[in-house]
Amino acid sequence: MAHSGIHRPPVRTLMVDDHATFVDELVSLLEETRETDVVGRAASGEDALEQTSALRPDLVLVDLALPGMGGLEATRLISAELPEIRVVILTVSEADEDLFEAIRSGAHGYLVKSTSSAEFFDLFEALERGEAPLSRGLAGKIVRYLAAGGGTGQTAGLTPREDEVLRLVAEGKTNADIAGELEISEATAKFHMSNILAKLHLENRAQVVAFAHRHGLAAQEPPSPEGPAET
Repeated sequence: MAHSGIHRPPVRTLMVDDHATFVDELVSLLEETRETDVVGRAASGEDALEQTSALRPDLVLVDLALPGMGGLEATRLISAELPEIRVVILTVSEADEDLFEAIRSGAHGYLVKSTSSAEFFDLFEALERGEAPLSRGLAGKIVRYLAAGGGTGQTAGLTPREDEVLRLVAEGKTNADIAGELEISEATAKFHMSNILAKLHLENRAQVVAFAHRHGLAAQEPPSPEGPAET
């Protein structure tokens, strides 16, 4: 695949899959055709957590079917403990329940192993642009799922922390306000906001506020759009 000519630092990637042959083939493909640095491999959910914490990769590619702790539980824990790290599911399963549970667990994307090499790298480029990579045919399912409310317990597939941020945004809080209230950095608050935009397929903060009030997630009327725009 031709490169765009824009130099990017290598995407530091952790592979989590217990099928060694598949991992070997994918690692070779990634390192030969993309600016990707595979910094580690894990064969279980427990190992994935340990290596993610130690290595702090940019991206974790996780299979669902793992010995011991499964891929979904590993995704939930990584997303909760290290929200700045992107987790993408890479699996053979195209089942709706696996797809939706992955989104609820905080996954940034969902790729099936039957995806062609060309499509896989198109999706990988989407991830580098900050978009949510989804294999062909899955995007429509996600849109319908989010439109239906995204399940119970959380809002439209957001993580618990993202749900908190969404509700604070609906109250008119700025990123600085949210950072202070949740005792996180302003950069982390902005990161959560970016994830909310991607998962809800919204374009800006005003649309997030409208979404929150449309779904009854705030007790007051939408705040007046005064002051500088913020994302």
